[in-house]
Amino acid sequence: MKALVLSSGGVDSTTALGLAVSRYGRENVIALSISYGQKHDKEIQAAVDVARYYGVEQLFLDLTKIFQYSNCSLLQQSTEEIPEESYGEQIEKTGGEKPVSTYVPFRNGLFLSSAASIALSKDCQVIFYGAHADDAAGAAYPDCSPVFNQAMGQAIWEGSGRQLKIEAPFVNKNKAEIVKMGLELKVPYELTWSCYEGGEVPCGRCGTCIDRAQAFAANGVSDPALSKTSAE
Repeated sequence: MKALVLSSGGVDSTTALGLAVSRYGRENVIALSISYGQKHDKEIQAAVDVARYYGVEQLFLDLTKIFQYSNCSLLQQSTEEIPEESYGEQIEKTGGEKPVSTYVPFRNGLFLSSAASIALSKDCQVIFYGAHADDAAGAAYPDCSPVFNQAMGQAIWEGSGRQLKIEAPFVNKNKAEIVKMGLELKVPYELTWSCYEGGEVPCGRCGTCIDRAQAFAANGVSDPALSKTSAE
């Protein structure tokens, strides 16, 4: 069994990568890191460090042009500011009926479709990605939901001639549960980057920084990445 893992360099995808390596062995795991026009490359740098740590093959894909028409606040061309508040506060403002401003249009759909083609070409039988319940809450990121995962899984299974499956092992778990699993797997969280800003250290104010801090706190540990950046 060979696995292709969507690896962004963040907590969720790095935990998925650690899980895949523990199941199949590093020689049977490939990390795929995708650029999509984000405002900084800290995520990709982290993904490189993580892939090197695990000793897995790493591939890169640039989908920047596909998202050039979007005004999502995460993207280079955006005129919008990245919100400095929790996802819960953002969802409350939208009434839970539409995505948050950091939702990149159908990003996971494009990532998974592209990954399917690459996975088949590299003789993989499964794609791992780190979608989880916190991101799907209140329609914040609809392409992280169980319904989306099931639909994409069926499409890729049928469209690949029933050769390729997708697996979202955290789709019904929150980030605290993911961190708990990752700590047990000894995932190198000190190498990861989650912040939407590209500063020298995480901003601590964007939705993903807040979500990450709460996840580590729920497990009674400090964020290893913050300890590392403080030391630097």
